Amino acid sequence: MNTPRIRSILAIVAVVAIAVVAHAGDDLGLPRGDANALGMSSEKLAAIPGKLQGFVDKGQLPGFVTVVARQGKIVHFEAFGSMDVARDKPMRPDTIFRMYSMTKPITGVSVMILVDEGKVALSDPVSKYIPEFADAKVFVEEKDGEILTEDAKTPMTVKHLMMHTGGLTYPGPGHPVAALYLKSGASSDGGSGLSLEEFSKKVAEMPLLFQPGTDWNYGVSMDVLGRVVEVASGQRFAEFLQDHVFGPLGMKDSAFHVPAEKLDRFAANYGPEGDGMRLIDDPATSRYLKIPSQDSGGGGMVGTAADYLRFAQALLNGGELGGVRIISEKSAHEMTTNQFGPEFGDAPLKLFPGIDFSGIGFGYCGAVVMDGHGTTLFGPSGVYSWGGAASTDFWIDKNEGLVGIVLTQLIPTATYPTRSIMQNAVYDAIVQSHAGGTGS
Repeated sequence: MNTPRIRSILAIVAVVAIAVVAHAGDDLGLPRGDANALGMSSEKLAAIPGKLQGFVDKGQLPGFVTVVARQGKIVHFEAFGSMDVARDKPMRPDTIFRMYSMTKPITGVSVMILVDEGKVALSDPVSKYIPEFADAKVFVEEKDGEILTEDAKTPMTVKHLMMHTGGLTYPGPGHPVAALYLKSGASSDGGSGLSLEEFSKKVAEMPLLFQPGTDWNYGVSMDVLGRVVEVASGQRFAEFLQDHVFGPLGMKDSAFHVPAEKLDRFAANYGPEGDGMRLIDDPATSRYLKIPSQDSGGGGMVGTAADYLRFAQALLNGGELGGVRIISEKSAHEMTTNQFGPEFGDAPLKLFPGIDFSGIGFGYCGAVVMDGHGTTLFGPSGVYSWGGAASTDFWIDKNEGLVGIVLTQLIPTATYPTRSIMQNAVYDAIVQSHAGGTGS
């Protein structure tokens, strides 16, 4: 019987249902858009999961979240496979991932915020913020088990850190300086027990691999930048990011640890084993459940696809999203533009031996495909991107108004070609090129 009371109840239910749907849309980070109207093939975008599903079916990767946005609207957002195989937990759109080195571009933005505020200059010597770097020595050679050094000819600057050209490295075997890092305990691991201040002082004791500004080497540069931010701002790095990036952009699940109430959304992390994979970090016992001793600007962040989509879109928009500006348009442009001159050649990055990095330069805290090189390993000219150690990747393409994200959890990255598969599928789905604007 359709009484006024029943009609009233039905109306309330309808309103609640609409609200739930709207909230679910908000949880994806950006509004949905019509792929075809935005110049992309909805059919080809829908085929993306099928191109990656084989890794899941073979037990090589647990599952994925894949995202594509064009002109500020989501044209593809899918979660498939598992976020925790042992517990039979399906991948969710709001799964929390270890972002590892996808933290680096966020650290870059934090520095540019302080540049815009006049509190930091890219030309500043790092010793202005961390005095221990004032007397930096540079590695010359190892002779009879002794490391020989020389004085730094020019000071290491904030810009050098932003570009990995300061001479810092990661701990490990191989180079004698990397071995020194390992021996000294100069670790950016959030479970090391070192504060960011203590860690940065230890790094300052190590010789540089080369004279600042003369070469490129992947290392702890962005971790040291986190300490620069702390000194210049007077805030702990995590607090600064919450106040100036995560909060303003609505990145509600981004942090340096996973609180207990979000544990059910935290993915397991794996490593390859034979033709399959093995668990290397159980979410129930992970160190990410505790606030770390230091906030690693090089690789300590956790977050969701929706969160990172909002960050990437803000960067693509020139530093703002939805009327909220986090950095100036000039700073966003500089950060996402290749900063290497011709003296470095067309392949300055040295990451994985035997892989062709031709045409790939570097902006601030992320790679940029150089102009005039066509399609490269990292996409077409102008693309700014970076990835994380557990096979997470993102890119922004200013020419096409695109954001692409592919997230899973398997260390080491590049074990399987997930980024190239995702990227090729996305560009194959473009029907109308030059989207004309990035959206908001």
